[in-house]
Amino acid sequence: MLLRKTALVLALATAALLASTATANAAPAPATAAPTTPFAAAAANPVIVVGGLSGVAVAYEPIAARLRADGYRAFIYQLPGLGLGDIPTSARAFASYVNQVRASTGAASVDVVAHSEGGLVSRYYLKRLGGTATIGRYVSLGTPQYGTYVANIVAFLGLGSCAGVVACQQMSIGSAFLADLNDGDDTPGAVRYTTIRTVQDELVRPTGNAAVNDGATNVLIQAYCPLRVVGHLGLVLDGTAYTIVRGALVDGPVRPNCLAL
Repeated sequence: MLLRKTALVLALATAALLASTATANAAPAPATAAPTTPFAAAAANPVIVVGGLSGVAVAYEPIAARLRADGYRAFIYQLPGLGLGDIPTSARAFASYVNQVRASTGAASVDVVAHSEGGLVSRYYLKRLGGTATIGRYVSLGTPQYGTYVANIVAFLGLGSCAGVVACQQMSIGSAFLADLNDGDDTPGAVRYTTIRTVQDELVRPTGNAAVNDGATNVLIQAYCPLRVVGHLGLVLDGTAYTIVRGALVDGPVRPNCLAL
C-alpha cells in the first residue's frame, strides 16, 4: 500500500513535466525576428507557451522552437511556484506577463498555447480578469478543463487533500474553483478557442474533461490518427499535436499530420 501511495504522489508531482534548473518569468525578450513563413504571416500575434504543474520553462523549449521555426515570436511562461499554488493568483501574475510581452513587441494581442494547468490559468485570465481584450487565440493541450479523477484519487487514498497542493485541489472534479470557472459561457469574447486532447493522457481522466463547450474546436488526436500514441507530457513534444496547434494559430481547418515527427 505504501508503495502504491508513493507511486501516485510521484506521478502527480511530475504532472507536467521535466525537472530542470531553469528560472521563472524574467521580463520577456523577443525570441525571433518578424514572422516570415506562410503560417506566421497569417497570424502575426506573438505566442506565449504557458507551462503546467511543475513544468519548468526548459521543458517547453521544443514546442517554442517549432513556433520560432515557423516564424513566430515565441515566449515561455513558467507558472509561479511551478504552479503548485492558487490558480487565480497565478492567473493574475500571467496577466502582468501578457502586458510585458505586448509592451516588448508592440503587439495589441497575443496568442496562447497552454499545457495542462496552464490552460486553466489562461482561461481564468480570459474569463475573470478581462483577458479577452488581449488574447486572440487560445489553444490548450491536455488541460483538465472540467477536472481530473487523478487529483481526486490522491485524497481518496488517504494522502491528504491532494497532498497539500492547492492547484491539485482546484483541479479535482467538483472543486469550487472549477464550478466558478465553468459557470456560464466556456468561451467568452471574440477569442478563438481550441482544445487538444489524447486518449492516452494518464493525468487527465476522463480525457473528455479536456474539452470545453460553447463553440470551441475540441480535437481528439486519435479521432484523426487512431494509431498515434501521445501521453500527457508528449502533447508538447509530439509532431502531430503541433500540426494541430499550427493550424489553430492560423484559424485553419483541423488537418493533423499523423506522420509528423
